[in-house]
Amino acid sequence: MGKYRIRVATGDSLLAGSSNLVQLWLVGEHGEKDLGKILRPIRTREVQLEVEVSLYLGRLLLVKLRKHKSLVGFDWFCKWIAVQGPGTQGEAFFPCYRWGTGESSGKTGGARTVRDDPQNQFKKHREQELEERRKVYRWGFWKEGLILPIAGNSQWDLPRNERFLEDKDLDFSLSLAKVLKDLALKGTLDLTNSVRRLEDFSKVFPRGKTPLAERVRNSWKDDALFGYQFLNGANPMLLRRSTSLPSRLVLPPEMEDLKTQLEKELQTGSLFEADFSLLDGVKPNVIIFKQQYVAAPLVMLKLQPDGRLLPMVIQLQPPRNGCPPPVLFLPSDPPMAWLLAKTWVRSSDFQLHQLQSHLLRGHLIAEVISVATMRSLPSLHPIYKLLIPHFRYTMEINVLARSNLVSEWGIFDLVVSTGNGGHVDILQRAIAGLTYRSFCPPDDLADRGLLDVKSSLYGQDALRLWGAISRRYVEKMVSLFYKSDGAVKDDPELQAWCREITETGLQGAQDRGFPISLESRAQLCHFITTCIFTCTGQHASTHHGQLDWYSWIPNGPCTMRKPPPISKDVTEKDIVDALPGLHQARTQKTFIKFLGRRQPVMVALGQHKENYFSDPGPQAVLKQFQEELAALDKEIEVRNAGLDLPYEYLRPSMVENSVTI
Repeated sequence: MGKYRIRVATGDSLLAGSSNLVQLWLVGEHGEKDLGKILRPIRTREVQLEVEVSLYLGRLLLVKLRKHKSLVGFDWFCKWIAVQGPGTQGEAFFPCYRWGTGESSGKTGGARTVRDDPQNQFKKHREQELEERRKVYRWGFWKEGLILPIAGNSQWDLPRNERFLEDKDLDFSLSLAKVLKDLALKGTLDLTNSVRRLEDFSKVFPRGKTPLAERVRNSWKDDALFGYQFLNGANPMLLRRSTSLPSRLVLPPEMEDLKTQLEKELQTGSLFEADFSLLDGVKPNVIIFKQQYVAAPLVMLKLQPDGRLLPMVIQLQPPRNGCPPPVLFLPSDPPMAWLLAKTWVRSSDFQLHQLQSHLLRGHLIAEVISVATMRSLPSLHPIYKLLIPHFRYTMEINVLARSNLVSEWGIFDLVVSTGNGGHVDILQRAIAGLTYRSFCPPDDLADRGLLDVKSSLYGQDALRLWGAISRRYVEKMVSLFYKSDGAVKDDPELQAWCREITETGLQGAQDRGFPISLESRAQLCHFITTCIFTCTGQHASTHHGQLDWYSWIPNGPCTMRKPPPISKDVTEKDIVDALPGLHQARTQKTFIKFLGRRQPVMVALGQHKENYFSDPGPQAVLKQFQEELAALDKEIEVRNAGLDLPYEYLRPSMVENSVTI
């Protein structure tokens, strides 16, 4: 018995308050007290209450709340609840950061695993919360053979907590409306105009372009810039060091000198390859009754002592039984023939970048992790509290992508050569090669032979960012809550979460190395680091470069309108005729600019304001992590100042804390 002083904080957004009544319960180790409908959080950011409780609750464990609906229901966003009274040892802080919709009770409390609750004081509340969550966080279905999404066809089908707040929603909606209006006005005229020279693509080169985009426009024909993009461009995930000459590379007898050169580079470890075989046999799109085309190139490159990566030979298609060997294009070929071959490679890279590296490895995997977490870990679980900031807005942006970009009559169908079903085929194929090791930069770079390539700025920064997340953040957080390997193995919620990701969300990915159980603290740390890096650095490395590398359309064409060349008799007109038409080019530019722009409500990695942990230990770890990120950011800034082409995509201040765009 005694008096409790309660502070309740409402979210900062304009629509966070509610005129509906809110009921509160205090739950202690000796009992639970219903305080009744004592709160109406209209607009006040913080409300203070004093209540007399006749029941002795003992140590306060958690607070429950329920927003009741009246004739008109208004959702309420609760940031946190702080309680001072008997048994609280000062003021007890209970983080929430969720919408109250009236559908269920919310529960707020400190971080605890099942093992931290030997008397099962939280057991009922944990089980009830997960039961309620699984009703609203349901696995959905998009296309056969793909990993699972959240259920829902539009953002309105999503749980309220997964939808944009009004600042994000307003920015997204207004910006999209503006670009669609501009596209409608200018794009209509494009249908009657045509591109006659390569320089005519300047008509759709965006205003407010980045310095790097301007550099690409001026130097896109250079072999050095062509090779550089495999290391540090929009898609640094394809390049690998050659361990033998690829079997698909058919070298005719008259190219014995080339074979000798390739074998020499192979012996010295400086031969690299970019193989687009995943595109082989993909059915190309038909756009406005005109057939489009897709190629599956193989590019062999050599790493120079000065760090430049230069192409040696391009084979645009794999060999076919009963057909002549495919034409090999060389730097010594006529300039227009060599340029057309490189342009075909850039178009193929656009396809795999957008679908395999960006959509699948960034967006869709992050969604699997977020849905599995909401279904398997209660809000009291420390791993839930650790991960939840990295899921902000991911489900809504993915629903919008599925309903607008890669849907029937979406952007891919309208202007991309792999639209109209080809993109789904590519995603299905890419999933087969989706290994656990490929999501861990130390393993991925080792497997691709890039660990010692100093000119791989992506590789350097990915390793450093991964290390900061792992050593400075995850390992320290895990050590606060798991004192032994046995504590990890004996956590049923943790094991269920791991299985939910691998067996359900990823549709049985254990045969590709994803774990179905976590047996040690080291394994848990590795898995959590993989989750956080996927939702942050992995996505950033393949998202940020779009505006830089694809604004100049010939450097990343969304489609090709002529078949791959079978001769080297090529003119500038042949290249122009193969590239996207003006309307397709403007559509590509419009959406690249919209999606690639800096987000005004962006939250950088580790900079989230929500304090999900109430104890000082985790707060201190987060503060140290933020300091480590600031130091790393400064180091990259200093390094970039001395580079001809700065690499900024993995600067911590540029990496968003979750997949939001």
